[in-house]
Amino acid sequence: MVEGLETMINGCKALMLALLLAAAPACALAQAPAPDPQAQAPAAVAWSSLSPQQQRLLGPVADRWGSLPPARQQALARGSQRWLKMSPQQRSMARQRFQQWRQLSPQQRQTLRRRWQKFKSLPPQQQQAIRQSYRAFQQLPPWRRRMLRQQWQRATPAQRQQMMQRAWEARRQRQMMQAPRFRMMPGPRRPH
Repeated sequence: MVEGLETMINGCKALMLALLLAAAPACALAQAPAPDPQAQAPAAVAWSSLSPQQQRLLGPVADRWGSLPPARQQALARGSQRWLKMSPQQRSMARQRFQQWRQLSPQQRQTLRRRWQKFKSLPPQQQQAIRQSYRAFQQLPPWRRRMLRQQWQRATPAQRQQMMQRAWEARRQRQMMQAPRFRMMPGPRRPH
């Protein structure tokens, strides 16, 4: 159950990322900063610090909890918290996405994991821009989304770069159009 939960959490993250990146700028991901090698290692999570519900959910790994790497402990603790907060519909969706994750090849999973890490390493403003692009993409009619996906898949890397530049330029123009405009206040009148 817990190993399935852990895999499902990783799968949900990867699937969310795959959906999120359907409209994400590839050039932004390519420019993601490298992780800081001097960053602090994750701290271990004490079993006693977990809520009774989390302990019940993670019970199958209780006997080896102390031997799990701290990063794994933290991921399981966060995942169990999210699972417990989900509605029955959300849990059903998570199970469905987990099944989709299991059907992916190891290479596809690894690609999604790398993209997720790149996304998480982006500055918050870029992450927000990607999320907004994704929401805008999802609001398009299905035929338009299909057409854009096909166009992207057929494009060469240079064409994709051009597409991204055009999209960013269009976004900048929309933002400028939405910016508040200031009227010039008339100054003192000059005599003619």
